[in-house]
Amino acid sequence: MRILYLDLDALNPTHLGCYGYHRNTSPTIDRIAGEGVQFNRVYASDAPCLPSRTALYSGQFGIHSGVVGHGGTVSERRITGPDRGFGDQLGREGFAGFLQRQGLKTTMISPFGQRHAAWHFYAGFNEIHNTGKNGMESAEEVTPTVETWLDTHAQEDNWYLHINYWDIHTPYRAPNSYGDPFSDEPLPDWLTEEVLEKHKQLVGPHTPLEISMWDDQVNPKYPRYPARLDTMNDLRRMIDGYDTAIRYVDDQIATIVRILEQKGLLEDTAVIISADHGENMGELGIYGEHGTADQATCHIPLIIRWPGGRTGSIDNGLHYHLDLAPTVAALIGGEKQPLWDGDSYAQSVTGGVDCGRSDLIISQCAHVCQRAVLFDDWIYIRTYHDGYHLYPRDMLFNLENDPYEQNEIAAAHPDVCREGVHRLMNWHDHMMETMPRPYSKIARGCDTKELTPRCRKLDRR
Repeated sequence: MRILYLDLDALNPTHLGCYGYHRNTSPTIDRIAGEGVQFNRVYASDAPCLPSRTALYSGQFGIHSGVVGHGGTVSERRITGPDRGFGDQLGREGFAGFLQRQGLKTTMISPFGQRHAAWHFYAGFNEIHNTGKNGMESAEEVTPTVETWLDTHAQEDNWYLHINYWDIHTPYRAPNSYGDPFSDEPLPDWLTEEVLEKHKQLVGPHTPLEISMWDDQVNPKYPRYPARLDTMNDLRRMIDGYDTAIRYVDDQIATIVRILEQKGLLEDTAVIISADHGENMGELGIYGEHGTADQATCHIPLIIRWPGGRTGSIDNGLHYHLDLAPTVAALIGGEKQPLWDGDSYAQSVTGGVDCGRSDLIISQCAHVCQRAVLFDDWIYIRTYHDGYHLYPRDMLFNLENDPYEQNEIAAAHPDVCREGVHRLMNWHDHMMETMPRPYSKIARGCDTKELTPRCRKLDRR
């Protein structure tokens, strides 16, 4: 089995042609979607970058792994404690470790572990190629490493290759020589001058007048990323810069697909395309960031082109990104690991069975502290710390009628908010009941005297 995983940082699916975008940003991605299953309602359980990728490769919610933010103790995995043996559970039962034990050669081409000092991200990988610039490398610096690896190993059986592209992440750094392919195309219809003027009244990081946060100067190295949005021309620069980065990365994917085709391997290679999180481009009044527990930040693309699987198909069920591990496990004949919180939707990939969940709980604790509940057409957002945006405690949006989160309606629907809180509390109770040891002892009501002093100290983290 050969599996190619394309990790496209900060990719909002609504900016892809296959997800309905009006600009031709993604011809290669669109092709892969047409040859596989496109999942329309997949969400990062924990955002942004570090919590999301930890959730994917550990298979755990951040509340279980301990990684929910980008700094301090909340950016570090909980230690195993007295039960740790010669190796740890992540190395054995994490997604990559599982694939390793199934006989796949696991390879990572990414600087991510170094960027966030997240060395657990590399657990279970046979080969790690750090592309060396902490996520500031451009795609033309990554693709040669991919080409070299494919020339050496693509013909082998049983490999898993994770490729990480960063160009779509701020500051949208497609080379100037690539040009401006969308300069003559309209912006998304909903981003009007009236909307921008309304958003300019907002405060907080990454609102229109505080894009850069630190100053109002455009970095000359990154002219596609404005420091503030005063006019529609500024907004165009940002949207065009983001979309150009997507198209630039799509060109790199085309190179990889072409290599596999030339080697006669594409038909028998599983191709998975996804992201760690999305990107707000005006949703919730935020621009050029992924710092909220909302639709734009946590909704991510997922496309699975699996040999023998469905083609040209759409899945509209609710799924977590961390559901990918048990899904791939089932597709290659393995079993869900004890560490994993996710559930398989493999039957959707192979047979069109509806495997969607009734609701999802998504979390953000890097830029703000929020959790949100997705159910039916609703997203209920509970804010614990607003990150200086002046968000109310409760926010509610109907995503069917308001997909860009412009009309907050919590006051008009207290019953829906109560339902959101009820689902959030039920999820939290379940998380406490299923907390990994030694924390599960606390959650299940044991006397804390039964724990060692070291464990009591850990529980207070």
